[in-house]
Amino acid sequence: MNRPIGYWIKRLDASLEAQLDSTLARLRLTRRQWQVINALHSGPATVAEVGNVLRPFIAADGGDAQERDMAALVRKRLVLLLDGRLALTEAGSALHSEASGLVEATRRELTAGIGADEYAIACSVLERMTRNAERHAAT
Repeated sequence: MNRPIGYWIKRLDASLEAQLDSTLARLRLTRRQWQVINALHSGPATVAEVGNVLRPFIAADGGDAQERDMAALVRKRLVLLLDGRLALTEAGSALHSEASGLVEATRRELTAGIGADEYAIACSVLERMTRNAERHAAT
């Protein structure tokens, strides 16, 4: 049976989230905590800067949850707050490395049988469709 693209997008999104949640749970990390650690991997940042990087991934009501996750990472001594900027600790950097390996292995599994050109085309099409939908929603 032919299904519309929205069906496949929702089904893929749910599957991707479930797989990532399962992968990160092995390290006792939530997806949002992983996103914070991953954002800080490139260097220290303010809470607002981290929030800007993660905004596309967070639901409208996720701001409070994001701050709780940042605080939890500080309590776990994976992230420290120094001069108004968040930074990974040595333990946070080590956890990032371990999580990155697991996330990358999961990505390889999820894209098995899909060539780099096919992946790039799929992303390009979805990006254009998203921009079209956003443009129409704004009018």
